[in-house]
Amino acid sequence: MKPMFFSNVAIEAVEIVLPTKVITSADIEAQLAGTMGRMGLKPGLIVGLTGIHERRLWDADQQASDVATLAAERVLAKAGIPRESIGCLISTSVSKDYIEPSVASLVHGNLGLAEHCLNYDIGNACLGFVNAIGSMGMMIDSGLLDYGLIVDGENSREVVEATIDRLKRPDATPDDFRNQFATLTLGSGAVAMIVCRRDLASSGHTVNGAVTGAATRHSRLCLGQRTHMIADATQVMIHGVELAKKTWDLACRSLANWSDDEIDAYIPHQVSQRNMDVLNQKLGLTPEKHHLNFPTLGNIGPAAVPITLCQADEMGRIRPGNHVALMGIGSGLNCSIMSVTW
Repeated sequence: MKPMFFSNVAIEAVEIVLPTKVITSADIEAQLAGTMGRMGLKPGLIVGLTGIHERRLWDADQQASDVATLAAERVLAKAGIPRESIGCLISTSVSKDYIEPSVASLVHGNLGLAEHCLNYDIGNACLGFVNAIGSMGMMIDSGLLDYGLIVDGENSREVVEATIDRLKRPDATPDDFRNQFATLTLGSGAVAMIVCRRDLASSGHTVNGAVTGAATRHSRLCLGQRTHMIADATQVMIHGVELAKKTWDLACRSLANWSDDEIDAYIPHQVSQRNMDVLNQKLGLTPEKHHLNFPTLGNIGPAAVPITLCQADEMGRIRPGNHVALMGIGSGLNCSIMSVTW
């Protein structure tokens, strides 16, 4: 696909909601002590391999649409935009209440949005939210839309708990542990963003453009179901970083002021410290420019980039006028890079 360029698109507001229940990597390993001992695996393995110390889980009765609605209520209140002004709602949640209807339709109903408000899901693993910004940006620039709302609610409780139960079985093998290890890094969270015409925005946060790349010959390296995910984490990292380098090079050729020297902050989808180290080395990125939250939130899928963006803003890591890079690699494999002037 050719690079996307935007002329009148802004991020007006972002709000997040995080679960209060925290489960540490030590908690998970305590539950798996019998299996790990039988396999000769020492405590501290999860932190040692990933840098993830803890992650969060929603209560058992909280669904993706419930938590996405909470984040949406917050962002609408923050922005002060009337609900009838929202012309499109997109959900990018990997977590689903049901196979159908869409999460977007459930959130639309919860919020009481107008009948004219288009609503649908975009699913692209960990890249869904960045893709939704691009899709909404094209509608805004074409004149179809003034204000849009993007939501994401991720709930890893079901798959994490089911994986722990499987790995506790006496017949669990080292291959089972290796193939399902990535599931133990998953976290939960919810986020909502209002995207609008730049001439209507008060934030000054401008979306400039984006590039994407695909390497779908590797589409079966990570396969996720509601209660079971298997992943070849090493191969995902190797081929994902290769794809990221090609996409980065395309961004350097296509997007204005695109180099490590000209970018003030990176807002990445993040899986582990090891992945970030390899990515930084391959692309020549300054590690200190990344805002990282995986040590306490784990891998929160497509919610990771917007949650990280919101936290970086709240902590003063990004300031007005900064050139910000939204970046992600997702199962598929796909890669997206987006330029934002904050």
